[in-house]
Amino acid sequence: MMKIIWYDHLYVGEKAKKKRYRIIQGIRKSKSGPGIYVITPAVNGNNILDIYPAMTISGSAYQDEEFLILGIASSYWEALEVAGIIVNDMYRKTGGFDLSGFIGKEAGKV
Repeated sequence: MMKIIWYDHLYVGEKAKKKRYRIIQGIRKSKSGPGIYVITPAVNGNNILDIYPAMTISGSAYQDEEFLILGIASSYWEALEVAGIIVNDMYRKTGGFDLSGFIGKEAGKV
């Protein structure tokens, strides 16, 4: 079964803030609607973050995966904005692009 870990300081897009609770519950129950996106640490070493449609991660292809969700958004463009904010905050805190240094102990869980 897919395991979801929520980042303690979850980033939420402006539009998604209005329905934050409903979005989170939908993701937890694998019933998120279309247009909802999640931002996670990148699976490969070439990127910093990945953006997935929330419906995708609840699919059977990811049932054995573990996801640390850093942010949620209610559109793809909003997800890009949220990812930009995460990268900007990370750079300001770490002086570089050290995601695990930025998010701390939680990075080791993924």
